[in-house]
Amino acid sequence: MTKTALRNLILAALFAAMAVLLSGLSIPVGPTRCFPFQHAINAIAGVLLGPWWAGGAALTTSIIRNALGTGTLFAFPGSIPGALVVGITAKVFKDKKLYAALTEPVGTGIIGAILSVYILAPSIGKEATLWLVMPAFLLSSVPGSLLGFALLVALDRTRWFQKNIGKTLT
Repeated sequence: MTKTALRNLILAALFAAMAVLLSGLSIPVGPTRCFPFQHAINAIAGVLLGPWWAGGAALTTSIIRNALGTGTLFAFPGSIPGALVVGITAKVFKDKKLYAALTEPVGTGIIGAILSVYILAPSIGKEATLWLVMPAFLLSSVPGSLLGFALLVALDRTRWFQKNIGKTLT
C-alpha cells in the first residue's frame, strides 16, 4: 500500500468515525433524519480524498449507524451520492476544488432523494414522495455543505493543509 493510499484510508476511517460520533445530533423529518454533520463530513472528505474514498467513508458511516440503530436505510442514498458528487467535482475543477464542497446538496438533495423515493422506499415497503424527501434531504445537506465549506476555508487560510498534508486547496 502506498503512503498516499494509507493516508487516504486513515482519513476516510477518521471521517466515518466522526460522522458516527456526531450521529446523535440528528433531527427526525418524516421517514428520514436530518443529519447536517454527515453532509459537512461528505463535503470535506470529497474535497480532500476524492469520490471513491469519500463515498467509502459515507458507506461505512451508513452501515455503522444502521447497525447501532442511529440511522435509517435512507442514510445510504442520503449520504453516498453527496460524497461522490463532491469528489467528482473536486477532481474536475482542480483549481477551485474548495468550492466543490458546495455541490453536496446536488448529490444528496436531488440524486439521493430520487434514489430514495423511486428505488429504496418501494423496496422496503415504505411510501415516500419526492416533494417530502427532497426538502428533508436539502434541509440537512445545505447547512452541512456550508459548514464543511467554512471549515475547509478556515483550515486552508491557516495553511493547515500545506503544513500537514503538503498541499493547498486554492
